[in-house]
Amino acid sequence: MKLAWILWLASVLPPQAADSLCLSTTVYLEARNQSDLGQQAVAEVALRREESGLWGDSMCEVVTARKQFAPSLVSPNTRLGNVEAWSQAVTVAIEAERNWALPAGERKEVVPGASHFLAHDIASPSWRNAYQVATIGGHTFLKVQDLKPRHG
Repeated sequence: MKLAWILWLASVLPPQAADSLCLSTTVYLEARNQSDLGQQAVAEVALRREESGLWGDSMCEVVTARKQFAPSLVSPNTRLGNVEAWSQAVTVAIEAERNWALPAGERKEVVPGASHFLAHDIASPSWRNAYQVATIGGHTFLKVQDLKPRHG
């Protein structure tokens, strides 16, 4: 299945299903070769960004915001061909959404406050020297900015 097809499907699904699909796709593209914990951390950064409203009003807007996550960085022809990794990414994304739906004080946070992450082997962004929250597998999670939940 190609990324372009998944993003098209997300555009016609009801919002909650679309958001789950977009988060699952991001977890797959960013962290399919990482541990469950690493995948959870990627999902958490995306959910924290969605909650802030700074990158968009939906998960699909957040993960397709220009140059932010893999869905906007890789070719639309990228194939998501590892069925086992896809299944795991969907499971991680749905569990992360359930966790994030809890009140802030009750959530289990893997990378508290992390607003960004980078893959050591491919990225060297200007914000790479920000406060490091954690390194999990091949990713470092950073608090580049203090994201507050939007109100209203």
